Amino acid sequence: MKKSNFTAAQDAVLPEEELALINRHTLRDLTRDEVFCFSLTLCDNLVDRDMERFDVPALHRLAELFDGKTGIADHSMKSEDQMARIYKTWVEENPAEQTMNGEPYTCLKAKAYMPVTEETKEMIAQIKSGIKKETSVSCAVGTVRCSICGSSMRPGGCRHQKGKLYDGKVCHAVLADPTDAYEWSFVAVPAQRSAGVTKSFTAGSAKTAHEPDCEETVTLTRSALESLTAAAERLRRGLVEDVTRLGVLALPALSKTALTEICRGLTEEQLEALSKSFRSTAAARFPLRPQLCGDNSPEPENNHEFKI
Repeated sequence: MKKSNFTAAQDAVLPEEELALINRHTLRDLTRDEVFCFSLTLCDNLVDRDMERFDVPALHRLAELFDGKTGIADHSMKSEDQMARIYKTWVEENPAEQTMNGEPYTCLKAKAYMPVTEETKEMIAQIKSGIKKETSVSCAVGTVRCSICGSSMRPGGCRHQKGKLYDGKVCHAVLADPTDAYEWSFVAVPAQRSAGVTKSFTAGSAKTAHEPDCEETVTLTRSALESLTAAAERLRRGLVEDVTRLGVLALPALSKTALTEICRGLTEEQLEALSKSFRSTAAARFPLRPQLCGDNSPEPENNHEFKI
C-alpha cells in the first residue's frame, strides 16, 4: 500500500486547540491566517533500506521526543535552513496491514507548522504540490539488537549480517530505547520507504548508524523482496541437502540430524565450502568406476568386472 508522508493541504479551519499547541512555541500568539500546517509520517516499524527498523515502544518514545522539534533541509545544521516546527505527535496502528515480522503496521505521525510569509510562499507551494514530500529524522537510540538472535549489533556484538538469510529469515537491526531526537528534514531519498530515517548524529553532520556496503542503492517493492527471499530460501535448502547427503558419505560417524543442526549456524558461503570439502572426501572414499571396465588383475580368468 502506497503511503504519503504529507497530507499536503491545510485544514479548512485550524482547530482552536491546535492553534494553542502552536502558540506554545511562539513569542507572540499567531492567528490562523499566519500559519500553514501539514501532517507527516516521521518513521515506522517497517524494515527500511538500511535493513533496520524501530520497534513499537521506540515509536511511542520518539513521539514524546519529537514534540517541538524543528524541521530543516537535508539535515543542515544552519539556523537559516530552519523552516518548520512540530507541534503535535501521535502513534498510529493499522492491524489490517502486517509487517514482515508479523506486527501490525505502526507509524509515528506528526503535525508541523510554518509561518506564512513572502519567504515561505515557495516552500508552501512545493509542499502543497507534493514536490517537498519525503522526510528523514535524526535521533539517537540506546539499543541496536539483532532480529535473529536478539544480541547487540554494536561493534563486538552479534556476528549476524544485515540483509542475509538465516533459517528463512532476513537479518535486520531492531532500533530500541531512543535517548534523544535532534531534528527532522526534507530529503530527496529517505532511508525508510514511508518517511526516511537517519539514526545517529555527529556534530556538523547526520549519518546513518551503519554505513552502506556499496555506493549504489536499489529500491525493491515488497513483492520483489518476497520473491528474492523465496529464491534465497530455495538456494539454502539445496545447499543444506548437499551438505547432509555428502557429509553422511564422507563422515559416516555423523548422523544426518547432527549435520542438519550444524548447518543452521552456517552462512551460504560456509555451506558451499563444506559441500565442496565433503564432496572431495566422499569421492576419495567411494571412487566412481564404470561397471564394465578392464581388469588389471594378473589372473585372466578373474572376469568379475564384466559380470552384470
